[in-house]
Amino acid sequence: MIYKKYFRKTSLKQKGVGDFFLEEIKSRKPKIFLEVGVFHGVTARNVCELLNSIHGNDFKYIGLDLFNEGQENINEIIPNTKFNNPLKTIYFNYIKKQDPYSLEAVQDLLKKFKNNISLLKGNSNTILKKIDMSKIDYVFLDGGHEYLTVLNDLNCCIEVINNNGTVLCDDYDLSYAPGVKKAVDEFILNNKFRCQIICNNRFAKIEKS
Repeated sequence: MIYKKYFRKTSLKQKGVGDFFLEEIKSRKPKIFLEVGVFHGVTARNVCELLNSIHGNDFKYIGLDLFNEGQENINEIIPNTKFNNPLKTIYFNYIKKQDPYSLEAVQDLLKKFKNNISLLKGNSNTILKKIDMSKIDYVFLDGGHEYLTVLNDLNCCIEVINNNGTVLCDDYDLSYAPGVKKAVDEFILNNKFRCQIICNNRFAKIEKS
């Protein structure tokens, strides 16, 4: 499948990265998918389209994000929500009349799959501990990039990995967010999981040894 941008911002914008990501998901064929760090919902929509093509209506997508709430109170790298393309700014400000990083805008983008999705608003440091991780097959971690946040998110995914699921952590080798690599390396060492660094050091793919 080709990764589509749906006239919104996405962290998987570099050429070939989105397509690579979808091929990774396709190889595992998960039925219950968790994304931490939904942003504008572009990856969510692509994942839902892919899982629908594989499983029909028999899949579940769970997305967790701050959705603009409480960002000023956390020590995190905040994504740039402003468009470089003025047409996109006009489209969202005057036609859609939406903030593309709002929960409502992401729900609108995913309305085709409204019966298959669950969007959660809040901080992963607290929300992930309330989710039943035993049923989840695949986790895409692209939320907070501070060391302690990444480590928390990974520790919350131990049950997923032990149940033969997969955790794909984005921005493993990002120069301005060294906490991601530090947390992943420590997590792998402490739990003796298998880890592959793929897509030009972009993703850390973590699975049971």
